[in-house]
Amino acid sequence: MITAKQRAQLKRLSHGMKPLMQIGKNGITPGVIEQIDALLEDHELVKITLLQNTSVEMQEATDALLEETGAEFVQSIGSKLTLYRASKEDPQIVLE
Repeated sequence: MITAKQRAQLKRLSHGMKPLMQIGKNGITPGVIEQIDALLEDHELVKITLLQNTSVEMQEATDALLEETGAEFVQSIGSKLTLYRASKEDPQIVLE
C-alpha cells in the first residue's frame, strides 16, 4: 500500500507521460492483462487509456487490473488510468 505522499510523488512523475496501453472494444482480456503486467515490470509507472468504444467502465477496469496485476492505483482522470508496481528485477522509482 502506498501513502498519500508517495501517491503525490507518482502523480508528479506521471504528469508528462503518454499512455503506454489502450483498452478497446474487446475490454480486459488475458492478453491485455499480460501486456500491462509486462509494462509494469519494465516501467513501474504505467498510464492506460480506455477508448470510447470499450465495453468496460473506468471503475470496473481499475478493479480488474488492480486485482490481476497486483498494482497500486495512482489516479484516473477522464479516460486515463495510472498504475504503479515496483519492479521485481530492477526497481527504478524510489518512493519517499
